[in-house]
Amino acid sequence: MSANKRKNLNNMEVDANNDESSSSDDDDDGEDHPDAYRGNEEVQIEFEGRVPVDPDAQGISQLLQRLFLRAHINCNQMADLLIAQNYVGSVICQCEDDGAESETDDENMVEDGTVFGITSVLNLSAKKEQPSIAQLRAHLLERAQSHATEQVQQQLRELLDNEQRHVGFLINERFINIPAQISVPLLQNLQQEIETAKAKKMKFDFGTLLLLVKFYRKEAKKGKPAEDHYTNAEEELLSERATFSFEYSVASECDSGMAGDWLEGDAVMTPYRKLLALEAKQLPQLIKDVQSYINGE
Repeated sequence: MSANKRKNLNNMEVDANNDESSSSDDDDDGEDHPDAYRGNEEVQIEFEGRVPVDPDAQGISQLLQRLFLRAHINCNQMADLLIAQNYVGSVICQCEDDGAESETDDENMVEDGTVFGITSVLNLSAKKEQPSIAQLRAHLLERAQSHATEQVQQQLRELLDNEQRHVGFLINERFINIPAQISVPLLQNLQQEIETAKAKKMKFDFGTLLLLVKFYRKEAKKGKPAEDHYTNAEEELLSERATFSFEYSVASECDSGMAGDWLEGDAVMTPYRKLLALEAKQLPQLIKDVQSYINGE
């Protein structure tokens, strides 16, 4: 799979607001660049998926940091692992203007482009000696011990200790407000790449896929029940199909809440993470279900 392989995605209108991990550094950058995007505006962007390459490392690491927040996980090293397995996984980038493209133009696009998202998978079993994977495994077990039932804790430990049935960590991260439709071709492409890798006897024959998802909980108020709002809409469906899951609040780890102005009387939206365990063999059907779910079928 070459570094220039792309998959064209639909034109989509995107509000490019950052999510709960936005930092003060981003605000400072805006002061230095008067034309910088400041939110509350709609932009038309055409995306494409392509193989991650070395210049994407920083962008991938930043996406991972949004997911893990203050967890002790080396996101830079994990980004390098994702790039190194360039036969599996895609990053979301903005398409260039139409017109003839040379190989040089292609390379410039890669170097200058922003990484808007990544869809990939890492082997938590075969790569358990890698520092970032060891840190991730420890982090998930620690969170389970604090927030999951004893049964779920045992299930997670057994999964991670099973040397025969490998566990994959599914990564499905993108900028907030990029529509969920983009997830379907990316997941389809990932599934095809996993099957190709398996046929070549690479270590992608997973028994279980773990997926850490982001959501917000609108706390119950005035007789109304609590409501969960998933950052990536398709992950609400996936959470319903999990063989087991557990969740935990990350309110104390976020620098800010959801983007936007709070009005007096608004219900508080608390940021959470939820770990899902999905049967790897069900991934093709899950992708079909996600497509139907997104299309409202």
